[in-house]
Amino acid sequence: MAHVVPADPQEVMMLKKKAQPSRSWVLLDSTGETTILDVDKYAIMHRVNVHARDLRILDPLLSYPSTILGRDRAIVLNLEHIKAIITSEEVLLREPSDEYVVPVVEELKRRLPPVYSFHQGQDYTGGQNDVEAGDEDESPFEFRALEVALESICSFLAARTLALEDAAYPALDELTSQINSRNLDRVRKFESAMTRLTARVQKVRDELEQLLEDDDDMADLYLSRKLAGASPVSGSGAANWYPASPTIGSKVSRASTATVRGDENDVEEVEMILEAYFMQIDGTLNKLTTLREYTDDTKDYINIQLDNYRNQLIQLELFLSSGTLCLSIYSLVTAIFAVNIKFTWNYNHGYLFKWVVIVSGIISAIPFILIKYYARLKGLIGS
Repeated sequence: MAHVVPADPQEVMMLKKKAQPSRSWVLLDSTGETTILDVDKYAIMHRVNVHARDLRILDPLLSYPSTILGRDRAIVLNLEHIKAIITSEEVLLREPSDEYVVPVVEELKRRLPPVYSFHQGQDYTGGQNDVEAGDEDESPFEFRALEVALESICSFLAARTLALEDAAYPALDELTSQINSRNLDRVRKFESAMTRLTARVQKVRDELEQLLEDDDDMADLYLSRKLAGASPVSGSGAANWYPASPTIGSKVSRASTATVRGDENDVEEVEMILEAYFMQIDGTLNKLTTLREYTDDTKDYINIQLDNYRNQLIQLELFLSSGTLCLSIYSLVTAIFAVNIKFTWNYNHGYLFKWVVIVSGIISAIPFILIKYYARLKGLIGS
């Protein structure tokens, strides 16, 4: 009779946790403050007002290419390990405990606070001038967050490329000097890693290039402009979706004025950001392309070396075959004189033995010399 063994509840819970995707998020606001959120996707969808299909792109259990999507109130980022949602006031970053995401969080905490917040302790005159200067040059919140994400992923891929170059070039040089199975296996592993890294860099580059080619997609990244165009601005200060601040209020006022004037098609600022990191990721791709070409040149050189070794073996085989033919002629003479038949010339002619040996050797060497001369004349062997 079969018995059913009850499962361990702890093991069942562990298996369920492994099967479910991680719901851990880190929230960074405009002041750089961080908050850890452990919520499901429906809470995130309600918070940032994005569709489930957009949130599915950030699922770590699913494999999606690098993507930058501009929505009505959010920017959805999927750049390798950086899976984030950027709004006009906050950033939601997935997997904050990941070793590759921790530096991104620290950089966001350092660069998200606006410039004017660092001048609050200064005197009125100098502080006011610095605020006005910073106010003119400061980018919107979503652009600062986007720039941090692009800078992090470009630096990450560039560091991976540099590490691969430092390891691959010496391995390729060693392979050219000594061809063996160990060096071939090392180069094979580096080539596989290079192929995977090239595909990752190519995806990021293609996404940035696609954004740069479409002004409408770049315009979708202006969250503050869209929000300012949709929110009425009072004459006394900022819109109700911003905290009370004269600096931010002036930004909303300028954004609304720009929208009214018809400057919503001006994408110069985001284009400059995307183009800068496009050039950086394109340089990384060029390095990988150069490494690929160097690898192909090394493989061609190795094939030439192997062909040379093969030609040398063919030459050796030609010499051995020629020598075997000559020895066969010499053996034929030996076999003729070794026939066990009584002839009168087999007796009392011992003084002719040395002449038979000498003449037979000369006759056997003549075909070998002729074959070698013919092969050299036709270029079959080297000089």
